Amino acid sequence: MNLTRQTAYSDPGAYAHLLDKLPTDPRELTAVVRNVITHYRDPTVTLPADHADDINHRWIDRLLATDQARHDCPLDVPRAPDQRVGGCCRDFSLLTVSALRHQGVPARVRIGFADYFFVPGWHHDHVVVDYWNGDRWVLVDPQIGPGDWPFDPDDMPRPEGVGTPFATAAAVWTAYRRGEIDAETYGVDPSMPIRGPWLIHGYVIGELAARQGDELLLWDIWGGMSDHLDEAGAVLTDEVAGLLLAADAGDERASAELAERYAADDRLNPRGQVLSMSPNGGEVLVDLASRVSAPAPTRAGH
Repeated sequence: MNLTRQTAYSDPGAYAHLLDKLPTDPRELTAVVRNVITHYRDPTVTLPADHADDINHRWIDRLLATDQARHDCPLDVPRAPDQRVGGCCRDFSLLTVSALRHQGVPARVRIGFADYFFVPGWHHDHVVVDYWNGDRWVLVDPQIGPGDWPFDPDDMPRPEGVGTPFATAAAVWTAYRRGEIDAETYGVDPSMPIRGPWLIHGYVIGELAARQGDELLLWDIWGGMSDHLDEAGAVLTDEVAGLLLAADAGDERASAELAERYAADDRLNPRGQVLSMSPNGGEVLVDLASRVSAPAPTRAGH
């Protein structure tokens, strides 16, 4: 995959002109992104009730359309926090990736878990950015910005294994299967049951999809994703995680095999449709080509 080329999800479409004059310095760029998006669970900001659907903006052109409907001005003009687009880590990261690709910079989202969100011992599901600065890959968390962090958010330690602030889903899954971590400490929030092996497994599939240009929502479900993980699913995840780690280490054959398996395996590829289970409640089937949503059929046992 050409990481300077926009995907269907990162493409700003008719709003590309908004990216023309954004900063080329990634530190300044992420500040603009934080001016456009507020995390929908930010405890310091109350978003208007009629902005609740912001978090389901799967495509960057729709996110930018929402921003412009409210502001109709350049992205770096200050917005009140409660009038920004409500989003999550994936949206901060994908908008950053979109802007970097627009500038011709190779960039991609990375899906995994972070251990730096104020709950000791807990690893929050998270999405960050990788970009090529001409010499090396640089890992960035565009959501958090400068602050009292034990690392530089604009140049984080590389995600090697599970001993770094951010670990990829593939690394976490591999450590779990080796018995090196407690998978129940990896999830959305300590107060919620969305955690553990089945979630990590789903994020490995999501990590693969993003690598192939399908940067979907964290609550999109497709293929082999399930909260009832069987051994066959676990073995598949072992194989995909191993290939992802090898590809991260520069193994071109692993990268090629990932692309081939993604194209061929219905357990890995959404085939143009996802079941979206928004935090707002409700389940819809989304046709990714037409962008049309329809109520999901009732699932057995649900």
